[in-house]
Amino acid sequence: MSGLGLDPALLDIIVCPDCHGELAEAGADAAPELVCGRCGLAYPVRDGIPVLLVDEARRP
Repeated sequence: MSGLGLDPALLDIIVCPDCHGELAEAGADAAPELVCGRCGLAYPVRDGIPVLLVDEARRP
């Protein structure tokens, strides 16, 4: 398991829904999120589930 409790196999296959860039874990304690390495959008992880909605993402 990853620092956010996500399956590493899941992290290998999911991508940013906006630009299809690779996602990386960030903010393991206070506000867990997956951040796109290409466009910078940060998607929240709620109760161990990534919320991959562009409208829910935090802009850089």
